[in-house]
Parts: sequence; C-alpha cells; structure tokens
Amino acid sequence: MPSTGRASRTKAQQRLETTHALVTTARHLFATHGYSHVSLAQIVEATGVSKGALYHHFNGKDELFRAVLAQIHEEVANRVADAAPDADPWTQLIAGCQAFLAASTEPGIHQIMLVDAPAVLGWGMWREMDAQTSMQQLEAGLTQLMSDGVISRQPIRPLVHLLSGAMNEAALWLAQSEDRDTDLLDTMAALTCLLESLRTGP
Repeated sequence: MPSTGRASRTKAQQRLETTHALVTTARHLFATHGYSHVSLAQIVEATGVSKGALYHHFNGKDELFRAVLAQIHEEVANRVADAAPDADPWTQLIAGCQAFLAASTEPGIHQIMLVDAPAVLGWGMWREMDAQTSMQQLEAGLTQLMSDGVISRQPIRPLVHLLSGAMNEAALWLAQSEDRDTDLLDTMAALTCLLESLRTGP
C-alpha cells in the first residue's frame, strides 16, 4: 500500500510538471511569435513531449492558450496587489494602476493578454477574464475610496469600465512605442492627473 501511494503521488507530480512545461513553453512561443504563428507541433517539439501527452492535458491550442492567459492575468493581478500593500487606499489605487500599465506593456505579456486574447477567445470571454482580475481590483479600490469620501460617490460600473478601457488602450499604444520608458512615465503622469480629478479635496 505505501508503494501505491508513492506511485500515485509520483504520477500526480508528473502531470503537474508536464502541464507546467507545456504552459511555460507555449507562453514563450505565443509571446514571441503570436498565437496564429505557433502550431501544436512546435509546442510539443519545444517541450519535449508527444502530441498525445499534450491532448491528455489540454483539448487543443485554444485551451492551452487559456491556461497561459489565466497565468498571466494572475501574475498581473499579483503585481497590482503588491504595488503598495501597506499604503493608504488612494496610494494603493495610483500604484496599482501604474503597476498594471508597467506589467501589461512588457513584451512577454502584451502580445498575449491584449493583442491575441480578444481575437482567440472572443471579446465576451476576454472581458470576463479581465473582469475577474484587473477590473475587480479596480472596482474594489474605487468602492473603498468612495466609502471613505476620498472620491465623490457616482455609479461605479461606468467609472470602472472607463478607466479600465483607458488603461488597456494606453497599454496597447505603449507596447508599440519606440521609447517605451519615456512614454510610460508620461502616461503614468497623465493617468495620475486623471485619477486626481476624481478626488473630492486635497
């Protein structure tokens, strides 16, 4: 019986390792070449597994892409949450928005999260995934600030969509910038001014 338990744990570990390897390899290829220019044959060859092993874990390239995208959304959400964890809610909002822009314009992220994802998954599913992470964080921050009286009370959903859309559009523009560092600083400054306009006072 003990040996069976060890064998089961080994198989479970192997499944996790294979899944991780496939997601890691696919993420690199998608980020470098774009979803439409990457084949399953390239993924399995680069990972060192058989196509049958890939289909054992994922139904196909679309499902593998969703796993990659979910990983990226989680990473960006963590970076937003970690931007200023011990600061006041207003500073957290500013730092979180800046962290989102910085993360989403990185070459290894923007191609997958902002360029390929809407086309591969469809607008509805992409928006749903975005709503569960970035938009949810933004809504929570704005709701807290309204409750504290830092910004004026207003319908929260339109404000969240307006700010989220502005940041996504800015991230797409920044990703094509020839001077990303300078333009990122300028964009963050403009975003901070925009957010400051929501405040009820100093």
